[in-house]
Amino acid sequence: MNLFDLKGRKAIITGGSRGLGKGMAKGLHEAGAEVVVMGTNKNVLAAAEELDSPEARVYGVIADFRDKESTMAAFHQAIGILGDIDILVNNAGTQIRHPSEEFPVEDWETVLAVNLTSAFILSQMAGRIMLKKGRGKIINIASLLSFSGGYTVPAYAASKGGIAQMTKALSNEWASRGVNVNGIAPGYMDTDNTKALKADPVRSRQILERIPAGRWGTPEDLVGALIFLASDASNYVHGTILTVDGGWMGR
Repeated sequence: MNLFDLKGRKAIITGGSRGLGKGMAKGLHEAGAEVVVMGTNKNVLAAAEELDSPEARVYGVIADFRDKESTMAAFHQAIGILGDIDILVNNAGTQIRHPSEEFPVEDWETVLAVNLTSAFILSQMAGRIMLKKGRGKIINIASLLSFSGGYTVPAYAASKGGIAQMTKALSNEWASRGVNVNGIAPGYMDTDNTKALKADPVRSRQILERIPAGRWGTPEDLVGALIFLASDASNYVHGTILTVDGGWMGR
């Protein structure tokens, strides 16, 4: 259906060199979008080369999302490649665990910079372009910890709570001007980041018992929600956080 067609659209996705980000970059590409994948090292260049095709090009751009100047420079580089932007996916993220009473402020600042501040900077820069032409899609990758507090992850929980609230705040201002700002909250996904959880027989069992779908999610499970929010199919969807969690939040 043409509603979900992304041919000719220009997209930027952060944190796209592996895991969920790479799966979503592949989904955007297969739906017809021209894509810039941003990542923190040369792996993103290899990922882009792997996904690239003559029908819809994929490019890699290296960015340090801890640093606002690097984040802004990467955006300008991406726009120089694409010439425009129709879709922004803020997926870059990091996770650091400590008991809250021992959590170093430096680690707090790192997590907030990568997970939240870089997403605001990129949304603001993309938003300026989108608002001028009266259309665009911004998709922020939230988390189940946008809704709950987690354990030994105060910075991550704060950042993902912030992502959800930032999504709503930007939507309130930009919806009437043609720009859709929404989020996706993945559930427990089978990626490198969750290997330790899956290897823990107690935690893995506890998690599976709460997922009505009876399995962990995969990067492919996010693609349908992503294409929906990136396409014309979601033109009247604003300020929502779509959970893709196998039913976890409804349990």
